[in-house]
Amino acid sequence: MRFLIRALLFLIVLGALCIGVAYLAAPRVIAGPVIELRSPEKFVGQNSSLEFLVQAPASRFSKVEATLEQEGQSTTVFSLDPAKAGNAEVKQDSADRMWVIRRIGRQTIPTLKAGPARLTITAARPVLYGLRDVSTTTTRDLQVRLEPPRVAVVSLHHFVNHGSAEFVVLRATPADVQAGVRVGDHEYRSYPGTSVGISDPAVRVAFFALSYDQDLKTPITVFARDEAANQATSAFDYRVFPKPFAHSKIIVDDAFMQKVVPQIAETAPEANIPTDNLLNGFLKINRDLRKENNAKIASMATKSRPEMMWREGFSLGNINVEARFADFRTYYYQDKEIDRQVHLGYDLATLQHAPIEAANRGVVIYAAPLGIYGNAVILDHGLGVQSLYGHMLTSDVKEGDAVEKGQTIGKTDSTGLAAGDHLHFTMIVDGVMVSPVEWWDPHWMEDRVFRKIREAGGKAPERAGATAPKATKRRAG
Repeated sequence: MRFLIRALLFLIVLGALCIGVAYLAAPRVIAGPVIELRSPEKFVGQNSSLEFLVQAPASRFSKVEATLEQEGQSTTVFSLDPAKAGNAEVKQDSADRMWVIRRIGRQTIPTLKAGPARLTITAARPVLYGLRDVSTTTTRDLQVRLEPPRVAVVSLHHFVNHGSAEFVVLRATPADVQAGVRVGDHEYRSYPGTSVGISDPAVRVAFFALSYDQDLKTPITVFARDEAANQATSAFDYRVFPKPFAHSKIIVDDAFMQKVVPQIAETAPEANIPTDNLLNGFLKINRDLRKENNAKIASMATKSRPEMMWREGFSLGNINVEARFADFRTYYYQDKEIDRQVHLGYDLATLQHAPIEAANRGVVIYAAPLGIYGNAVILDHGLGVQSLYGHMLTSDVKEGDAVEKGQTIGKTDSTGLAAGDHLHFTMIVDGVMVSPVEWWDPHWMEDRVFRKIREAGGKAPERAGATAPKATKRRAG
């Protein structure tokens, strides 16, 4: 009996000792919650967002708290305590993960001041059957910026053709803000005025466009936004002019589909284009692959250089026009409508396998097959301006090559979604395809671009020459 009592006492003491050791060692051997701070990264502004994730088994937290400290004063911006939680959004995206999103800035923290601040997030979870908590803390040093930037347009006479581009000179301060032109929900980046010889560091230049698929009443403003998400906008004087867009009927037959579907399926294997049913393959190309190709072209905007590489108007020589920009096309197969798409470029033709000349000075940023555009080349001319050449037989240039205006970059053909030998050409402004017509017009280049640069103190040629293609019949492609 005594032996049993002693053994029991020994086990109790041993258990207590183990619990004590575990209690003391818990913070070192048991991991606290995971904290992932998404934002803010560097700055807090008038209306910044706090966003962080906390993770623990079954989302069992004894504490989650975020504080913002300035000049020795600490403000709780989130807590599990409802009285201190603030107007936060808490989302559970899995059993173990909890997202916290809350606005932090002058609008929600009236005592916030410009200057340095420290954000601290602490999360704890219970362990050892609730006998002990283990915690994790993360901190981030931030800068509070409360003064909004300033922006205004300094150039005059802005005339915007529907589906076309325009140029603006603006002033934005302070120097490190992002600035540009907002057309509806699309933002066009600006570039330093030094790229066109303007010495004032506050001056920016930007091309923008009213896209063919935007309403004529779409609002156009200039904007400036700093890294703390403080933003300013300014209206400016402009006039919008409607332009008629063509509507065409395109007949698709078996011979055409037999030509284009297997060819495009081979050059775009990632698109999984069916070739056992030509009509289904054609529709996948005309709809899905077209959308993917145009998205890829738009993504090339990030490769544009902050310099104006051209010093004169754009030109493609004496070429016949067979289809124009923003041609709304209805496709028929066996007398039934099967699809509707918009042709975003000019189809230009002379002779079979005719040389293709670069429309202006630039750098090759793409030279490879491009789905519906066949073998294609994209040139960057700087300041967000690019040109595309499609349906080529061959390319005489490669990515990274610098080309001069009039330099041969390849030959025409009917690769991609083309019915016959021709060049598909279009201009692109910050990822948005626009009509090339203005770019071929020496008066537009002088009045809308170069004159504004000179008036702002920059350097531009006195007069820009160009040659517009001659119009003939329309065609598919």
